[in-house]
Amino acid sequence: MATAEPPVIDALLVLPRLRIQNANAISSPLTWGFPAISGFLGLMQAVQRKLPADCGLRFVGVGVVCHDFQAQTTGGYTRQFNLTRNPVKKNGSTAAIVEEGRIHLDLTLVFGVRFAEGLPRDEAERQRRAAQVAERVAGMRVAGGSVVPPLRRLPEALRRPRLVAFDVGGDAQAELFRQERRRWLPGFALVSRDDLLASHLALLRRRQPQASLLDAWLDLSRLNLRAEPPEPEDATTGRAARKPVAWRADRRPGWLVPMPVGYGALSELHPPGSVARARDRVTPFRFVESLYGIGQWISPHRLQLPTDLLWTAWADPARGLYRCVNHFVRPATLHDEDVLLDEGF
Repeated sequence: MATAEPPVIDALLVLPRLRIQNANAISSPLTWGFPAISGFLGLMQAVQRKLPADCGLRFVGVGVVCHDFQAQTTGGYTRQFNLTRNPVKKNGSTAAIVEEGRIHLDLTLVFGVRFAEGLPRDEAERQRRAAQVAERVAGMRVAGGSVVPPLRRLPEALRRPRLVAFDVGGDAQAELFRQERRRWLPGFALVSRDDLLASHLALLRRRQPQASLLDAWLDLSRLNLRAEPPEPEDATTGRAARKPVAWRADRRPGWLVPMPVGYGALSELHPPGSVARARDRVTPFRFVESLYGIGQWISPHRLQLPTDLLWTAWADPARGLYRCVNHFVRPATLHDEDVLLDEGF
């Protein structure tokens, strides 16, 4: 079976404290609150195409660290998106709209890169290439949102793009990465925890043999309150307990979130140009649906290796799987029936 291997990198290209306005907060048909990780992988590929040929950088993965967010919603427990007011029709009735969710973000984007012609030894040359990438990103859409100038109150050292080389090994590399990840505080990095989804499914099946991946996914995505057995009578007084039932919330191993992790095929691969209104006539076409998994927001200081943060694209067209992979916990062989949850359930 095909497996996704951790990426091999020469350096990390860090774009710190990007302010994104009106990014897409609806990440899939079932989840909202943060852009899908596929949006950042799409940005990585778009930046690669815009760079000149002599830049010499090849992007192999992207990591996301969120410092702040502001969802454009109203309401309390039940929230509603702030939507635009479209012009009315000729008869005065309100025109139908497609609901759009928006969110303002303060992000640090971390790209894992390889060098086509070797690692530049000159520090000034490294920073020139980092500034070149930052200039391209400043004029692009990031997960559907617009990049705005950084806050002036931040020190220049925190706002400057950097190209951090990892051409050393052992303790020196660990110390270099430790210094770099401290710059990302305060913030939270998004990593994959599909291992928790698989283990939680096994736990549920001990109590309920018919439990499915959907049951495990929902159980990890919500706050569950369970009633504990009533306290026994006091042996000395014979009186019943004052609180016959106690409610306890299930503990979770961290800040877990449901998230889309890619796409699963619904049809065979159609030849280029055979499907009307496709994006282009030179790329094979396939109908897909969303795949879901479990993610976790962790403090950057808990990352041990640079590749723990990075997300990469992985595909197996023969099995109809196109998904985003992260190696914070090394994934097992990617079985769609074991660790992937498709929208069709």
